[in-house]
Amino acid sequence: MTHLTLTRRGLGAVALALGAPSVARAQSGVFRIGLILPMTGPFASTGRQIEAAVRAYLRQHGESFGGRRVEILLRDDTGTQPDVTRRLAQELVVRERVKALAGFGLTPLALAAAPIATEAKVPMVVMAAATSIIPSRSPFILRTSFTLPQATKPMAQWAARNGIRSAVTMVTDYAPGLDAEKAFKEQFTADGGQVTAELRTPLRNPDYAPFLQRVRDAAPQGLFIFVPSGEGAAVMKQFAERGLAQAGVRPIGTGDVLDDDILNDMGDPVLGMVTAHHYSAAHDSAENRAFLEAFRGIAPNARPNFMAAGGYDGVHLIAEMLKRTGGSDDGEKLVAAAKGLSWTSPRGPVTIEADTRDIRQDMYIRRAERRDGQIWNIEFDTIAQVRPNI
Repeated sequence: MTHLTLTRRGLGAVALALGAPSVARAQSGVFRIGLILPMTGPFASTGRQIEAAVRAYLRQHGESFGGRRVEILLRDDTGTQPDVTRRLAQELVVRERVKALAGFGLTPLALAAAPIATEAKVPMVVMAAATSIIPSRSPFILRTSFTLPQATKPMAQWAARNGIRSAVTMVTDYAPGLDAEKAFKEQFTADGGQVTAELRTPLRNPDYAPFLQRVRDAAPQGLFIFVPSGEGAAVMKQFAERGLAQAGVRPIGTGDVLDDDILNDMGDPVLGMVTAHHYSAAHDSAENRAFLEAFRGIAPNARPNFMAAGGYDGVHLIAEMLKRTGGSDDGEKLVAAAKGLSWTSPRGPVTIEADTRDIRQDMYIRRAERRDGQIWNIEFDTIAQVRPNI
């Protein structure tokens, strides 16, 4: 791939003659974004969703912002190896001269790339990974996904208000799962509930059967579940096979469990399950309808999920940063332009907080329902403008 060289000959003279705004006008050429996603491996659905959403945004809004044409350089990190993500980020910055990094399906991979963003002073837009600490690892990190406490605490509040007094938590044993476990227990016990057991399942090649048997033996009123996107089908299949619903255990969780990408194939076991999250493909708004149409133009046989929403909003954030800086390559100026930025997303109103560089957004309580022959996460309550680290 040919590298682009941006000429700055005579820039100083031009700036003296025309004033500071000419510096922004002098920016030209392609603005390259290194998009690092799991396109293969166990979390490939995340990569497919985000890539399709990024392409949908560019098809819908054009490919030039602030006088710069955006070029996406997609790289597959296979989803589970931080060393691979770190190497890809380094190569994209050094060899391909990207001016922004984006993507990052899992927390360990985002953390692996953070030092590269700091050293190179390039914005790093986290579109998926959801552990609270991520933006603190580099002043160049911005996030357009969510944090686990944002989704978990509203779920715990709803459970305590709706007859669940005892619960077991079952989370994947890595940073987001630990975030979810901690947030649920804190909120649920503060509201008068009791967490009777805390179960952690492996990230790689999990078998949920023995954990669900322990849940049945503990006989709680509720089971709070967090698993990464794409894993919900396996959990809910085994939940049904072990007769937990018949035993009086109510499944609740974050929206990762009832991922829109696979929800319609999960069948009757998920009907009635309540989750809390920031996006549902069934969200009723003009912005979401436009998003669904654009997404179908790229991936006609797929339903966008919350990962797609993070990707769509992530490229929107980069576009707005370019517009506000006149197409600057300066990472510090780009990040500064993002701070405090608000817009109406397909998920609803969002803001990139100036102090955290993280996303503030509405959270929705949803119930899985069958409508017109398909299963959807139907929103029935809204918690407005939840901060990322509540």
